[in-house]
Amino acid sequence: MASQEEKTPQPFADIFNEDEAEKSFLLSKPTCLIILGKPGSGKKTLARKLAQIWKCILIEALEVIQTNIQEETEYGLKCQELLFKGQSISEELVTEMILKKIESPEVAHYGYVLSGFPSLSEEYMTVSQQIEKIKNLKLKPDLLINIKCSDYDLCQRISGQRQHPDSGHVYQRNQWDPNIMEKHKKEKDQHEEENEEEEEQEEEEIAEDPLKMLEFLHQLVQRPEDVLENAEERVGMYKDIMLPHLEDLMAEQDCQYLMELDGNQQPDDLFISVVVRLQSLGVRNAAPIIRLQSQQEEMLEGLENDELLRVLSSYKLIAHRYRWRRSKWGQACPVALKEGDIVMGNPDLAVSFLGKMYVLSSPEALKTFMLNPRPYLLPPMPLPPCKVLVFGPPFSGRTTLCNLIAHKYKGKVLDMAKLIQPHMEEIREENIEQVRRDTVEKAITAVKNRLELEKQSSESGDLQEHSSVKEADDSEEATKSGEGINLEEGITIKPAITSEGISEITADHPEVQAMVEEAIKSASVSEVTPSPEIYAEVLERAIAELMKKNKDRFPGAPEKGGWVVDNYPLSVDHWSALSEKGLLPDTVVCLKDTEKDEEKCKKY
Repeated sequence: MASQEEKTPQPFADIFNEDEAEKSFLLSKPTCLIILGKPGSGKKTLARKLAQIWKCILIEALEVIQTNIQEETEYGLKCQELLFKGQSISEELVTEMILKKIESPEVAHYGYVLSGFPSLSEEYMTVSQQIEKIKNLKLKPDLLINIKCSDYDLCQRISGQRQHPDSGHVYQRNQWDPNIMEKHKKEKDQHEEENEEEEEQEEEEIAEDPLKMLEFLHQLVQRPEDVLENAEERVGMYKDIMLPHLEDLMAEQDCQYLMELDGNQQPDDLFISVVVRLQSLGVRNAAPIIRLQSQQEEMLEGLENDELLRVLSSYKLIAHRYRWRRSKWGQACPVALKEGDIVMGNPDLAVSFLGKMYVLSSPEALKTFMLNPRPYLLPPMPLPPCKVLVFGPPFSGRTTLCNLIAHKYKGKVLDMAKLIQPHMEEIREENIEQVRRDTVEKAITAVKNRLELEKQSSESGDLQEHSSVKEADDSEEATKSGEGINLEEGITIKPAITSEGISEITADHPEVQAMVEEAIKSASVSEVTPSPEIYAEVLERAIAELMKKNKDRFPGAPEKGGWVVDNYPLSVDHWSALSEKGLLPDTVVCLKDTEKDEEKCKKY
């Protein structure tokens, strides 16, 4: 019974999980719309209104060209070059810009409203190929909006359009024709008593409209494509070339997500009907990102973390007493953390998203986050990049702690003692080879010196013996000169090292080899101590190799980090070498014996 009671859900428990709801939104597909219809049916006007209200990205040929030119992208520079030469922008270039925009990071977050594609021009791609491109998009359209209008009504409306050459704004006939405007004014006067307030507002708008002035009306011109004959030709081409393919596309679309509109309605009425349909389908609009601090507001650099977030939470509130909440990132920059660096954000670059505050560290990080924040907020973020150093005395549990940290954050333990061992062997081999070369030269010199001393001592001893014999037998020298032993011949018979033998001593001499072997034996057992710079270079190479496999650690892993270093650093010089290489860790764990410190405290 007790177990059954525990499993019974509480009637007043809140089952809403805010983290799960946020994760669901970040993983959701943004709203993507395509507006179809005959030329001049109002596709672009409706697309602009939807992009503005639904927070989507407007993708239309002219809009894409202007954006690329303003941002001075590669495509924008090509467009400028063609325009400066007086040439038209090719259909191939326009199509590439549209497809590139659909694959951009901002569209991946905000979604898009596509208008004017597929295009009637088949200069680069046929209509069927363009429709095939739409079907193969990574972000497929959620809703197809088809604006239907009779050929006669559409051509009459197109032929009544006029453009102001300076502003480029296009006006319909009811906005510039005095006869139609006077007729509308009479109709409004009939309802003057019923709705007096609305009439006052409309009269003010008409009075402020520059089109009411006669000097403004004569500036309007008719574009060549708005001439009745040209409009009829374009509509005919649409029906012959594009309409059959679009009908097949709409036939494949779920009828629930296919919307057909009456093109004879006013643009505002069309827009309202689309918004109502989107709301009924439960389609969510994009979540905007709001800059919390402007240039006119006070500087917040001197505030601490808690005080800073408290002040930022009251900036640009969307409702009375609705404060922005803190995120799990605190003041850390989400973009830098995703890359594997813990960097505190700049208060001047604070933004709000989904009701929470985020502080970015640089203008580049802010721009990246504003385009698409989803990759930086999806789980497992916020996750420490795991750049840890653990050091302490032997048998302090250092290696065990390193393995536990690496297992927790799916990193790798870099044991400096093992990493440096091959380099120590190389250094030892180099030292042994250097000792061999130095010892051979010294040994040869030493042997030569010793032999020279022996030769000199031998020659001096023979001379002394010769002088003593000569003095003793000086009286008998004449009689014994023919019979006795020649003393000079006796001196040459004694073993002595000639100068030629001394000069022939090489590395193969036994004494030289014995001295070299002794020196090598001593060098092979001597301790090798690489410089701190070598330690830093070894660690840098190990981390670089690890970064190549970092993305395979787990989905969404940071590019940097994922390492726990054991048996390092060894001294202050090693810290300096790490700092010069930019390898300082985010966390340092120092293990020490606190029992001895407690005993010392008790004594005092």
